[in-house]
Amino acid sequence: MASDPKKVYGFEEVSGHNKTKDCWLIISGKVYDVTPFMEDHPGGDEVLLSATGKDATNDFEDVGHSDSAREMMDKYYIGEIDANTVPTKRKYVPPQESYNQDKTSEFVIKILQFLVPLLILGLAFAVRSYTKKE
Repeated sequence: MASDPKKVYGFEEVSGHNKTKDCWLIISGKVYDVTPFMEDHPGGDEVLLSATGKDATNDFEDVGHSDSAREMMDKYYIGEIDANTVPTKRKYVPPQESYNQDKTSEFVIKILQFLVPLLILGLAFAVRSYTKKE
């Protein structure tokens, strides 16, 4: 743990601490060294490791941690994050669907999906009625 609790860390430095034996998290603009807590975390160390390399505030808040968990964070606090170094979130852009000018192949497939089962059913009835007469 750092001797200076007011130390300001850059995002690159914090994101480098992303292993079980060396794990730092960014939550609400503060940096926490949660390495000693890895084995004791109720959700397991995978949960903490998945929150490294990014601002984990939303991950932390979405779980709904108890007041005692929030108080426990104080002993892992090592400093602040330099907000200018944190990458901005990218806006989600849905993938563009390519326009298929020739819809005939899709149409044929849909017709076949409907007609083939009907043809099999008709054939089954025909065979049954033919064998029933003899």
